[in-house]
Amino acid sequence: MNIGEKRELVCINCPMGCMLTATMTENGLSVTGNTCPRGEKYANEELTHPTRTLTTTLRVENREGKYVPVKTNGPISKEKLFEAMKVLSDVKVTAPVKTGDVVFPSLLGEADVIATGTVD
Repeated sequence: MNIGEKRELVCINCPMGCMLTATMTENGLSVTGNTCPRGEKYANEELTHPTRTLTTTLRVENREGKYVPVKTNGPISKEKLFEAMKVLSDVKVTAPVKTGDVVFPSLLGEADVIATGTVD
């Protein structure tokens, strides 16, 4: 962002959904509209290094037509989401898989992929 540039965001850190206005100043990012400190933190992270938790499904190779829901156990860089999906598109897991099992460690060096469902 350039000095004087403004961005509007909706904070997603709590149910309040505050409408934030982030303005770049000479002293850094100024955030208004937040009702708690989490809004300012969210705006700073979203505008400097956005991350997301990735959720998808993986094929279960020994159960025809079965998929297991999975997610990363932490956020990954938003810019790496498509690359991460490409990596996972070829991954198959072998049943049994239980909720909480790590099915793919260290996806792009950022987070483990864990099962969020069970396939016996």
